[in-house]
Amino acid sequence: MPGWFKKAWYGLASFLSFSSFLLIIVALAVPHWLSGKILCQTGVDLVNATDPELVKFIGDIYYGLFRGCKVRQCGLGGRRSQFTIFPHLVKELHTGLHVTILLLLFLALALALVSMGFAVLNMVQVPYRAVNGPGGICLWNVLAGGVVALAIASFMAAVRSHHLTERIANFQEKLFQFVVVEERYEESFWICVASASAHAANLVVVAISQIPLPEIKTKIEEATVTAEDILY
Repeated sequence: MPGWFKKAWYGLASFLSFSSFLLIIVALAVPHWLSGKILCQTGVDLVNATDPELVKFIGDIYYGLFRGCKVRQCGLGGRRSQFTIFPHLVKELHTGLHVTILLLLFLALALALVSMGFAVLNMVQVPYRAVNGPGGICLWNVLAGGVVALAIASFMAAVRSHHLTERIANFQEKLFQFVVVEERYEESFWICVASASAHAANLVVVAISQIPLPEIKTKIEEATVTAEDILY
């Protein structure tokens, strides 16, 4: 059985892995990966709007991996519309990259549970195989954190290189052309970053658990027997 010191740190490692699992689920469910401002370029060109008037033509957009919302501002007030990525919008995007992001996150979910299982195993017993010990915990956390980081990098590539926001904003638009004037990553994106950070923190936790504790030696006092003690 592992000592209380290692049990405490392995317990923390399992908690961090499970937290990463929950964070990824939240990031997948909440449609707030990115938000931005979109300019109705067609409306601006029609009225030849100047800088003070551009505010009337700037709308909002936010989206996640499955759905989102857009507010069109083309000079006649805002028009709000909801959209879903699947099954039609994904065809206008870089389909392979978007599906890859989802697959990576689903894989990260499985790896997070595996890393948690290894931490629990080491908390309740000392594994016979070295691969199931601290090295195994580190291996699965490196894989899980790396997969999440790869999903984050892929999403950033879709936004920057493939103009993801602009493609979504102009989906099924026949009369108006929208231009993205501002983009910012939102809470779901940063939740994924936190998930990857949890696995990185687990590496530190496992390293600390391997620090040997100094042994506490109790000093045994030798009993001295005198002549008076023998008489009694």
